[in-house]
This record gives sequence, C-alpha cells and structure tokens, in this order.
Amino acid sequence: IEILEGSKSSEQSRCKSLPGLMLRTGSYRISSGSGLWTPQFSTLQQPMSKSNLEILAYEPSPLGLLCLRRRELLSQPGTIVTEVTLNHEFLMSSYLTASERALSEIAVQRHPGSDLRVLVGGLGLGYTARAALESGRVSTCEVVEYLPQVIGWLEQGLVPLSDKLNADNRLKVTQGDVYQQLAGPPGQKHDLILIDVDHSPDENLDAANGKFYTAGGLQRAKLHLEENGLLGVWSYAESSRFVDALHEVF
Repeated sequence: IEILEGSKSSEQSRCKSLPGLMLRTGSYRISSGSGLWTPQFSTLQQPMSKSNLEILAYEPSPLGLLCLRRRELLSQPGTIVTEVTLNHEFLMSSYLTASERALSEIAVQRHPGSDLRVLVGGLGLGYTARAALESGRVSTCEVVEYLPQVIGWLEQGLVPLSDKLNADNRLKVTQGDVYQQLAGPPGQKHDLILIDVDHSPDENLDAANGKFYTAGGLQRAKLHLEENGLLGVWSYAESSRFVDALHEVF
C-alpha cells in the first residue's frame, strides 16, 4: 500500500489539508480556512520494513474497520507519519494537523478568560487537545472519544503525541458520545467546546450526529457553555445550513 505525495488520490482528497473552521460566540461568527499546513512527523531511529508500512492496529469498531498505520515518506526517506483509516478510507494523518490545532488555538485566543475549562469532542491523534493544553490559560481539558480503540492507542503509546498527552495531568479522556452528552442536561459547564468528529455538518460519520448541527441541537449544546463561552466546530467544507443554524442560536 502506498500513497504518492502530491497525487490526487481519493485518500488525499478526504484529508484535512483544506480546513474550514467555524467558531461561534456571542453575536458574531469567525470563519477561517487555509490550504497551508505544517508537517508533523518523526525521524526513524531504525529503518522500516521494505514495504515502508507498519500496521500498528487493525480492529473492528462500532463505525467499521479501524486501522492505525505508520509509513515512511518515499519523498523524505527516514521520515514517518502516522495515519488512521476507517473502512479503508483515509481519515486523518499526523502529517496534516494545522486545522485541528487551529480549532483550539483560535478558540483560546478569542476567549479573554483564564482557568479555562475545555471540552473536546473527538480524540483522533490528539492534536486538538494538545493545542489547547499548550495554553497556560487552560486549566482542564476533557476529551470525549466515541471509539475505545482510539483511547487505547493513546494509552499504549502508539500515536506521536502519546508521551506529551499522557504526562499532562490537566487532560482527562473518557469514552462516550459527545453529541449525546451535549444533548442532555448540563453538568459542569465549559468555557470552550470544540468538536472535531465529522467530516462536515453535511457529511457525518454516523447519521445520528446530524441532530447536533440543527438549531435545536445547538441550543442544547449552548446550555453546556459558561457565560461568554465559545463553541468551535471543525469542518472540511462550509455548510450554509449549519451557518444559518448558528446565526439562529448564537
């Protein structure tokens, strides 16, 4: 299995290299998109196999077959990236993380407070959570991840950010459905709620997720925000329907 850098393969067309970031707080919306990204990789201490590919995990999940793999870039010998596929379709990569990090960075920048409590929906490879924790104004970061397999990868040290995330006592990772949590009555409220689960409001990993992107779903999620709190949602494409719902609720 090999993906050629720079090709227009179906995998690369689904990756998060052209982010659309929508943040909503108070009476205004921030919309930011960029085709720029910062490579995130590590250098091999030992050569990989001749196939230049290592399968770190391959297991069934409630959403389908989940695969965690590492591969060496043919264009940069000695450089490896970690990737996730779902049902054999490309989902995310440690080589393309700018938009995941921007989701946290922009949200933290926009909030004027301190001792911020952050809720992240979706662990992935951990870049959204890590970007939030890089701020000294963040006191806690709770990540709700639907797939226990993904949490296991972090705990087993299989993803690039495992050491940093596991060593940060401000981080709490729990298994659950963040959409169900936000649809229910609020417990502890959060200053920032950052959702990085679906491809877009119109392209969901699970059909049930679609309720969140409606005015009713956003109204329920808003109850989980502190005063002056901010909701950020990752999307690879703009959605006029979702923007209209945001305007209606916030």
